[in-house]
Amino acid sequence: MPCLHSEALEFMESDSATTGASPGAGTEKSYLRETVTDPPVVRDMGWFFSPLWSPRSKTRSRFGGGGKGDQVEAWLDDHSDFTRAYFLRRASAVSGPQEESPMPRFPRSSSDHSDLLRKAHHRRTSSPPTSSYLNLSSLMDRLKPLASNLRAPEWMERSSPDILGSHSPCSPCSPRSSRCSFFSNRPLSPVWPCCPDLPHSPHPLCPTTTNTAACGNGECCPWMLELLRGGLSSMGSVAELCQGAVLHAGELLSADCCSLSLVKKDCGGRNTLEELIAPTALGCLSEGNLCSHAHLELVKSIMGCVMATGSPVNLRDASEDPRFDFDDDQSKIRTVLSVPIKAHRGEVVGVMIMINKRDGCDGSVSVFTNMDEKVLSNHMDVLGMVLDNVQLYESSRQEAKRSQALIEMAKVLSMEHRSFEILLSKMAATIMPFTRAQYCTIFIPSQQTSVVEDQVSFSRVIHLECEELGSTCQIYRRHRDISDVDQSSALRTLVAMKTLNMSKSSEESIKSLICCPVRNERSENVIAVCQLMNKKSRDSDEMEAFNRYDERLLEDLSVYCGLALQYAQAVQITEERRASIEVTQEVLAYHITAAESEIQALQEATIPSVESLNILDFHFSDFGLPEDLTTQATIRMFLDLNLVQDFNIDYKSLCQWVLTVRRGYRNSVPYHNWNHALSTAQSMFAMLKATDELQTIFSRLEILALMIATLNHDLDHRGVSNSYIERSQQPLAQLYGHSSLENHHYNLCLFILNNTGSQILSGLSAEDHRTVLHMIKRAILATDLTVYMERRTEFFSLAKKSRVNWKNEKQKDLLRSMLMTASDLSAITKPWPEQKRIAKLVTMEFFAQGDKEKKEFKIKPIDIMNREKSTRLPYMQVEYIDDICYPLYKAVSRLFNTCSPLLKGCKKNRENWMHLTEKADEEDCENSSCVALETHKNNEEKMQTEE
Repeated sequence: MPCLHSEALEFMESDSATTGASPGAGTEKSYLRETVTDPPVVRDMGWFFSPLWSPRSKTRSRFGGGGKGDQVEAWLDDHSDFTRAYFLRRASAVSGPQEESPMPRFPRSSSDHSDLLRKAHHRRTSSPPTSSYLNLSSLMDRLKPLASNLRAPEWMERSSPDILGSHSPCSPCSPRSSRCSFFSNRPLSPVWPCCPDLPHSPHPLCPTTTNTAACGNGECCPWMLELLRGGLSSMGSVAELCQGAVLHAGELLSADCCSLSLVKKDCGGRNTLEELIAPTALGCLSEGNLCSHAHLELVKSIMGCVMATGSPVNLRDASEDPRFDFDDDQSKIRTVLSVPIKAHRGEVVGVMIMINKRDGCDGSVSVFTNMDEKVLSNHMDVLGMVLDNVQLYESSRQEAKRSQALIEMAKVLSMEHRSFEILLSKMAATIMPFTRAQYCTIFIPSQQTSVVEDQVSFSRVIHLECEELGSTCQIYRRHRDISDVDQSSALRTLVAMKTLNMSKSSEESIKSLICCPVRNERSENVIAVCQLMNKKSRDSDEMEAFNRYDERLLEDLSVYCGLALQYAQAVQITEERRASIEVTQEVLAYHITAAESEIQALQEATIPSVESLNILDFHFSDFGLPEDLTTQATIRMFLDLNLVQDFNIDYKSLCQWVLTVRRGYRNSVPYHNWNHALSTAQSMFAMLKATDELQTIFSRLEILALMIATLNHDLDHRGVSNSYIERSQQPLAQLYGHSSLENHHYNLCLFILNNTGSQILSGLSAEDHRTVLHMIKRAILATDLTVYMERRTEFFSLAKKSRVNWKNEKQKDLLRSMLMTASDLSAITKPWPEQKRIAKLVTMEFFAQGDKEKKEFKIKPIDIMNREKSTRLPYMQVEYIDDICYPLYKAVSRLFNTCSPLLKGCKKNRENWMHLTEKADEEDCENSSCVALETHKNNEEKMQTEE
C-alpha cells in the first residue's frame, strides 16, 4: 500500500521537535518509533479514495530515511484513523492552547485501536450526506494551522496546481506529463478527506473556486467500496468488472463515450491491445457515429500511444495534436482523456479512454481537467490492482491444475505397461479433463520422414475421445485409420516444429485446435505430434479457443510423451543388448570351457601327493612343470585341505572348473598368466598348511574362499596396469571406475562358477553361498596394491600387539587381505634363479606397457616401465622390496612364525639385487646411482638393527 506524503511526515516530525517541551509530543514520537517494527494491519481505507493519492508514488520518506522511514509511513498508512486523530491534535495544538497532561502512550497491540475505529466509523455514518464530498476549498481552510508551520517557499513548492489554480505549460499536471509526477506536488489534505471534525481556520491559505468532488461520493464511492468489500466474486467476470468501471468512470466524468482494452501478448511476445469493452455511448454522441472506421482508428491510435508510453493522454482539442492523424471524418471526437491501467509493478495491463466531456450546465463539450485525469487515474489504479490479483489468482489456479496434471502423468510414466501405445493413451487421457478437449490425437511419423511438407507422413495415430456423463467424463480410445484423420495441422506442426493454436477452422466439426511437436531431447528431432481439438466451455456446450495454459499443458504432455518414447526405445535397446550379452556369454562359455576329453583325463588321472609335487615348500617353483601336473597340483591342494569332502564338491565339476580357470588366463601375457595363479595359490596353501593357527582362525568357508580367490585373482589379465586402462578409457574403466582389473577378475570368476558343469559351490546353502562370494570378492580386490597401501598401516599396527583377538570379523578380513597380497607377491621370496627369471618376465610385461604409453599418449613412462632405464633394474628391485615386500613379510612373520621362510627368502633376494647394484656401481658410478646405493645400504643396516 502507498505511504503518506513525505512532506506530511516531515512536518509531523518537525512539529514534534518544535514542541519538544511537551511531554505529549515526546510520547507520540516514541510511540511511532516503537511500533514501526510491528506488522501493519489495514484498519481503514478512507484515505484510499482521495483523488490525489497515487499508489505509484516513488517519493522517499524524510522520516528518518531508509527502510525505517518506509516502515513508519507504511504503519501510518495502515492506521489512517490514528493518523487522522494525530493531525487533529497537532492542528489543535497549533491553533489553540496545549493540554498540560502528557498524551497517553498507546499499546503496541493493534487490537487496542478499536475505539479510534469506532469513532471514525461513527463520524462517517453520522455525518450528513454532503460531508462525504471532498470540498477542497473548505478543506484547505482547515489546513491553515498545519501549513503555517512550514516556510512559505516550501509550502508553495508543495502546493497542488489544481488548488492554486495555476496551470503552467511545464507543470506536472500538463496533459503531456507523466501521471506519476502529480504525487510530488499534492497538498497535505488528501491524507484524510471529508473529516467533519477538522477545526476551521479563520485564515484560508489560498482563495480557490475549485469545488469539484473527487468522486461522485468521495469516500463512499459505491464502485470502489463494493470492489474492495466483495472483490471479484461480487463483480462477476473480468468483463463485468471492467464494464462497471467504464460506466462508473464515464458517468463520473460526464463523458459521451468510453472504451477499455486489455494488453495481450501475441505469438511473438509483443504487447497488443485487445478490446474488452467496445466504445459505449453514454451521452449525446450516438454509438453508431463513433463506431465508424475513422473514429475507431483514432481511438486505437490514442490507446496504443498510452500503452506504449505508460502515461496518460489528455487531448483538449484532438484535432490540434500533431501525434495523431485527424481528418474531417473524425470531427465527432473533440476532447479525449486516456489513462493506462497498471499492475502493482508498473507494467501496463490495459488502457481506458474517455471521449468528449459534457458540461453539466449547457451540455456543450468541455475539456477534461487535471482533476478529471487524477480521478480517472486513481480509479484505474484500483482496477489495475484488482486485475492483477485476478491474474495472480488465475495463474495460481492454472499452475495448481498443471501441477496435478504433471503428477498424474509422472505416475503413469512410472508404471509398467504392456505396450508403448497404452502408455501414450493413458498420458493423453490424463490432460484431456484439464483442457476440456473433446478429442486428443497423437501422430507418430514414419521412420524415413523428410522435412519437406509434401513428403512427410505419419505411420499411425493414437486417437482418444471424451464423452461427458453428467458431472464426470469418460475417455475412450477409438481405433482410427491414418487415412481417416485430418493430418494437415499435424503436418504443419511437424515441419515448422512449433506449437500451432487455431481458434477457428474451416471445417465445421473443428471449432478449436492446438498442435504441439514432441521432440527427442538428444537429437531435437520431432518424434510425434500431439493434437487437441474442440475445447468445450465450462458453462455451456459451446466451443472456445485453447488458451496459453492449454498450450503449456499440451507442451508438458509432449515432454512426457518424448520421455515415454525415449523410455520405450531405451527398453528396446536394453532388451536387445541383454539378448546380445546372453549370446556372447554362451559363446564365451563354449570357448572357455575345457573339452570333454580334457575333463575326463583329469578326472581319471592319479593325483600325485603333496610331497612329490613339493607344494608344501615355500620355495615351490612351477618352472618346467608339465601343464597337466599344474592342474593336478591344484586338485591336490583342494583335496589336502579337505574342501572337496567338507563342501560336497562334485569331483568332475572341480576338474572342469580348474581346467576352465586355466583357460581363462591369456598365454600371451608374460607374467600374469596361469603359472602366476598357481604360484599364488600354492603360497596360500603352504601358509595354511604350515600354520595350524591360521586354520584355527579361519573357518572352513573362509579357507575355501581364499583358495578360490588365489586361483582366480588375475583372470583374463591383459598385461597392463589399472592406470593404463583408465588413461586409455577402455570399457573396463567405464564399467568399474576403480580397481578395474580386479573387478573384472572377480566377475569372470563368478561367471565360471555359474557356468554349467563348473558349479563347485552348488552344495552350499544360500546363506553360505552369499557369504563365500562376498569373501572371494574382497580377497580379489585386496590384490590391488592401491588397496594394500591404504590398509597396511592398520595391519602393521596389529602385528606389533602382543595378542590379537582374531574373532573380530574386521580384523579377520584385514588378515585375509594381507595374506592375499603376501601370496600374490611371493615371487620375491623364491630362490634366486627363480626370482631372476620372474623379474625378467615382469620387466618384459612392464616395458611393453611403457612402449604403448609412449606411442599412444606421447608421454615418458615411469622408470620401471621405461625400456631405456633397463640398466636400473637392480636398483628398482631393491626399492620394490624395501617399500612394498619386506614390511609385509616382516609383519606376517611376526604374527605367524611359521611363515618366516617368506621373510628370509625376501631378504636373501634383496642381498642378491644389492650385489648386482654394487657391481653396476663399480662399472659406472653415476651420481644418482651412488646416492641410491647409499640409501639402500642405509636401509639394509636399519633392517639388521631391527632384527
